[in-house]
Amino acid sequence: MIDIHSVLIVVVATVITALLRMLPFFIFGGDKETPQYITYLGKVLPYAIMGMLVVFCLKEVSVISYPFGIPELISCVLVAVLHVWKKNTLFSIVSGTVCYMLLVQLVF
Repeated sequence: MIDIHSVLIVVVATVITALLRMLPFFIFGGDKETPQYITYLGKVLPYAIMGMLVVFCLKEVSVISYPFGIPELISCVLVAVLHVWKKNTLFSIVSGTVCYMLLVQLVF
């Protein structure tokens, strides 16, 4: 039997998520012009978030103990090369993730 408390948590989280996703359309939708600072944030935040994710993913890599950060380095280089070559973010990130998992599970 499903616990009513769990169902309520899921329903509330779903409603809040939907409202937050609709909020920009309510605020900036229609004939209103998007403010300059919102346009600026839309241009710079994706790069800032990617930088933050790189720091978060690599913050606990130890270069003084085995495997010396080699799987992470290989995977990061692969992501950079694939992104420059193919210019496809999703492809490069997925490829780097698969490469890292294969290196960690099968090689190191």
